[in-house]
Amino acid sequence: MQRQLAKMKRNIATYNMEYSLLFYFYYMAVRKQIPYKSGMFFITFTCARWMPLFEMSNGYHFVYNFFDVLKSKGHFVNAYVIMPNHVHAILSFTYTEKSINKIIGDGKRFITYDLIDNFTKNNRNDILEKLSDFVNDTDRKKGKLYEAFEPSFDWKECDTDNLIEQKLNYIHLNACVCNPALAMNPIDYVHSSANYYLGGNNILYPIEHVMNMKDIRFDK
Repeated sequence: MQRQLAKMKRNIATYNMEYSLLFYFYYMAVRKQIPYKSGMFFITFTCARWMPLFEMSNGYHFVYNFFDVLKSKGHFVNAYVIMPNHVHAILSFTYTEKSINKIIGDGKRFITYDLIDNFTKNNRNDILEKLSDFVNDTDRKKGKLYEAFEPSFDWKECDTDNLIEQKLNYIHLNACVCNPALAMNPIDYVHSSANYYLGGNNILYPIEHVMNMKDIRFDK
């Protein structure tokens, strides 16, 4: 495991460059639709204005509930990290009539319901007011009350072994690089699949190893 950790840490410079690019896409670009009906993808979605909503609500399990829904539909969760204000995951989708963009959008909406319910029950009117202020005029006219996530999400098809390894490193280093106060070692951050891949013992959520996807046929 030490050899794996050393290799991951050598990739920090690459990580920081990629993280800057992700920041650009969130604030300067609109992500295009995923043109495929199946496949393995690196997915990122972020809380509105980068507010640490999962930490504020202790609602990390809301994302796990979304993962459960994906798995119930025959899809796979291969890797993830749930940070206080964003989520990175490698997800594999078997053939689906519903677009993958719609699946992710529905997931964000369901997580929003859980977050709003949590803040309402705990009388967090300060947070609810901010999330209400984030709703744009167009959506407000349609009846939308709260905006808990940035409208778009980032995605990248994981179609090579090198890219898969790069994204695994990116995900598992996230807590250490973005907020070292959360963890000095990837396996110390509980809301991550690092334990599964690096041999730790604190595996909170069951996932499917990326290498097992080689036996899954993805019909585009």
